[in-house]
Amino acid sequence: MSDAAITADGAGQRGRNRITNKSLKAVVSAVTADTLGVDARRVVVDLSDQKGALAVSVTTSIRVVSLDRVHGEPSVVARSGGSIMERTTHAQESIRDRVNYLTGYTIGRVTVRVSGLSIQPEERVR
Repeated sequence: MSDAAITADGAGQRGRNRITNKSLKAVVSAVTADTLGVDARRVVVDLSDQKGALAVSVTTSIRVVSLDRVHGEPSVVARSGGSIMERTTHAQESIRDRVNYLTGYTIGRVTVRVSGLSIQPEERVR
């Protein structure tokens, strides 16, 4: 068993697990879409190495309420998750934590680029 890792109970393990670049991008895309309320197919993901950690860059639109709605009721910004800057800052943290949890990769840097706005009416709880 020279090539095998030994587990706590003494059993050997052979081989290694590997997540392909395509699969990793799909995970990042899904997490980003879920965090920002957009379609995962519209999220562009770029991955690179940052001194042994994974650097993640995502480009996507972000879902926002209309300016007419904000003008009529300014508190709608807070109810929708905050300003665009607050939401992208939160998204960076969420992407880092969730991708690390789901993949086991150490995430060094997360860059979120907003490429457009998806104006949606505020959803009301019934």
